[in-house]
Amino acid sequence: MGLHKDFPASPFEVVDPQIRWFPASEDLREKGYERLLPPLVVKLREEIKSWRDSGYVGASETTRSLLHYWFLTEHPIQTDDNSEKYFQYYFAQRESVESIIYLYEVVGARNPTDLLKYDSSNAIVPSMFEETWFRVLAKQATGTGKTKVASLLLAWSFFHKTYEEDSDLSRNFLIIAPNIIVLDRLRTDFEGLKMFYEDPILPPNDYEGRQWKTDFQSVKLHIQDELGTLSKSGNIFLTNIHRVYQKTEKESSINDDNLMDYFLGEKPVTNTQDNKVSVSDIVRDIDELVVINDEAHHVHDSKLAWFKSIQDIHNTMLQKGTKLSIQIDVSATPKHDNGNIFVQTVSDYPLVEAIAQNVVKTPVLPDQASRGKLKENQSVKFSEKYRDYIHLGYIEWEKAYKEHEKLGKKAVLFIMVDDTKNCDDVAEYLESTYPMLENSTFVIHTKKNGEISEAVSGKKEQELQELRRISNEIDNNDNPYKAIVSVLMLKEGWDVKNVTTIVGLRPYTSKSNILPEQTLGRGLRRMYFGEDVNEYVSVVGTDAFLEFVESIKSEGVILEKKAMGEGTDPKTPLIIEVDKENDRKDLEKLEIEIPILQARIQRDHKNLSELEPSNFEFTHPTLRKFTDEEKREIIFREITKGEVAHVTKFDEDFVPDATSIVAHFSRSIMKELRLYGGQEILYEKVKIFMTHHLFNQTVDLSDLNVVRNLSEAGPNRIIINTFKTEINKLTVSDKGETEILDYLKVGKTKTFSVKQTDEYLAPQKSVFNRLVGDSHFELQFAGALDACSDVQAFTKLFRQVNFRIEYVNYDGGISHYYPDFLVKINDKEFWVVETKGLEDFDDPRKIERLATWCEDASKATGVAWDYLYVKQDDWDKLEHTPNSFREIKEYFK
Repeated sequence: MGLHKDFPASPFEVVDPQIRWFPASEDLREKGYERLLPPLVVKLREEIKSWRDSGYVGASETTRSLLHYWFLTEHPIQTDDNSEKYFQYYFAQRESVESIIYLYEVVGARNPTDLLKYDSSNAIVPSMFEETWFRVLAKQATGTGKTKVASLLLAWSFFHKTYEEDSDLSRNFLIIAPNIIVLDRLRTDFEGLKMFYEDPILPPNDYEGRQWKTDFQSVKLHIQDELGTLSKSGNIFLTNIHRVYQKTEKESSINDDNLMDYFLGEKPVTNTQDNKVSVSDIVRDIDELVVINDEAHHVHDSKLAWFKSIQDIHNTMLQKGTKLSIQIDVSATPKHDNGNIFVQTVSDYPLVEAIAQNVVKTPVLPDQASRGKLKENQSVKFSEKYRDYIHLGYIEWEKAYKEHEKLGKKAVLFIMVDDTKNCDDVAEYLESTYPMLENSTFVIHTKKNGEISEAVSGKKEQELQELRRISNEIDNNDNPYKAIVSVLMLKEGWDVKNVTTIVGLRPYTSKSNILPEQTLGRGLRRMYFGEDVNEYVSVVGTDAFLEFVESIKSEGVILEKKAMGEGTDPKTPLIIEVDKENDRKDLEKLEIEIPILQARIQRDHKNLSELEPSNFEFTHPTLRKFTDEEKREIIFREITKGEVAHVTKFDEDFVPDATSIVAHFSRSIMKELRLYGGQEILYEKVKIFMTHHLFNQTVDLSDLNVVRNLSEAGPNRIIINTFKTEINKLTVSDKGETEILDYLKVGKTKTFSVKQTDEYLAPQKSVFNRLVGDSHFELQFAGALDACSDVQAFTKLFRQVNFRIEYVNYDGGISHYYPDFLVKINDKEFWVVETKGLEDFDDPRKIERLATWCEDASKATGVAWDYLYVKQDDWDKLEHTPNSFREIKEYFK
């Protein structure tokens, strides 16, 4: 059982439905749809793919604008080293958003039974939908961004209601958390609505002619009982489920045993809090509402108060002639007690795919040899009985702690036991046995189901507040706690990222109503978000505990196993650091100082009004004659990714919108060149070019035949590439001179991590402890440099060294590249070496620019800087590996 061989390693890549995870073994397939695969998802994925490929045909203008902005637009990120980085949503997040929007807006689903046609199991019957309103659920593995999905769908509903006539969505939102811990997490995201402005959720003003950010500013956030004046333009009510329950006090009656309240009236309220208007009252009094449930697996039974509360809100709205617009649930484990997945699930990103794409940590278990050394001791004292298991967990955690500490992160140990008494016993054992954990072990007393009781007051309420604060800050380096001991675990919401080791000492039974993914969930979130490294969580425990964890294999998750304990390697990212602990290295002698030169290649942001389309140099495409049938569907695609950007379908008497077509090309050009100003001027230039020059004759951009020609790959590419070339010619230039801005010492590079690999070099002549290559050839070359008799020092130029050179790329624009190696012969002679396997169009330009950089560096520093270009094909032809750098340069210079 495993993933399809073509399943992509990148979580950002669009995935074909045909290569998604599916239970491979026959016995699993028999129960797959009910227990492993959401029954609606398979058919829906196919329809969503077709809809996506069509450019979202059938969606409203507002929806298309949002989907294009979120998923087809580059979102630059400000970095400390000014390198080019861009934010992207995971494809799984995109698919969840697309699925819910498609069902609501394109399919027009408004009732639960509208989903029946997507059933692949042939087992769903209408009675399985216990709600009478429209409810959908997005299933995403722990740590894969459920809250971002919820926030995107909230923005979609708000803007759809704001901009689309007759929209039956809402600008009021009730966001429900299952407990106070989840609420605290959501509060961090939503407070000040900062998530909407920090993430690319709200398009900038004037995007597609709308004032998105300005219009969203009218939304007011209300958290728990902190209810302010309601906004007529939109409200977000963020609360925990206990605030939504309807009051259950029954009215006084003549049949009461105590008739005092009936005859004299109820006692006046003494608690001022009870005089406040509650969230429960407010949401039952408004005319439009969307409900969003976080960690929504709690809504699994119509008998539960959670379900009844939403049902009551919907029924109250029906009495006023309105209804609940939609209920959107997000959960990693939307399963009933019998293991079956909620039938309302419309998208699925399972844990097996999230692990494969490095979105979450990889769980690792001890191998059989390591487990064979463990035994339960005969003792009534819990910590003594499980001493072997605790010790193995501690050893694994300590190794991870020391490695992650080098990267500025704190690894956390998590131990699960069976009751509060044993919690205290294990915590005392840890503190008294291991000096590293003295005054550093924190006990969380949860209830048997893994939740923290919130029904407390006085001193216990203060303790609860302190517990919430500490548990939410456990990842911080200034938080003193390194180990957590708890009954079971916090089932959800405690989004700690730094758990590297889980020790399970609690036996599970079929009545536990706990899922393996919930057990692992607190250790799955990544510590190094956005970095291309493998992360691991080591899972240690009793045989019963590990057997329970391994039951997750039924969902396709392949659990790695490794040797654990004293003398084994830690399962952590590979650490690259300056080798300060190596007594055999003279780091001062191995230091390489690089001059940082002012960029010679610069873009002058001249006014785009200087562009003159009549002078552009290009080959005119032929204006083809298309049939009436061919003219009825016109598809414009993004040049670089081939993504559909704009689709027009019309009847014979329909006149296409020339404005939107010209705007599409203008946006594409600006996106390609990363220009952020002058869109109106560029729009006019593009319009003139397309109308008067492109086809070597004047054309009408509203003519169906012309529009069909413009959508063809040839004219499409000519428009964008011609403007890119002309804008680059206008704005990009080589200043012809430079000066030293600063010096960069390789030995000052901060410790960083790379993907775990067995293929690395422990060099003698580099300040770094390890060198890894982008290819096996790079590692070969590094080994040769390390052995060269005349090389004093060298280094692989990792991106973290932050030495890069700008150059004019093949399209005439400005790009940057990181050379591969620096070689120090002595204090007066340095070489920059570029190694290459397969060449690309830009390689000659990089080398040409590297040559001028070396000339400039030599002139500015008075030290000799030179370069080499070493091709793998030529290296492989060498009869023997060179013994000196002099031999290398004689062959390749």
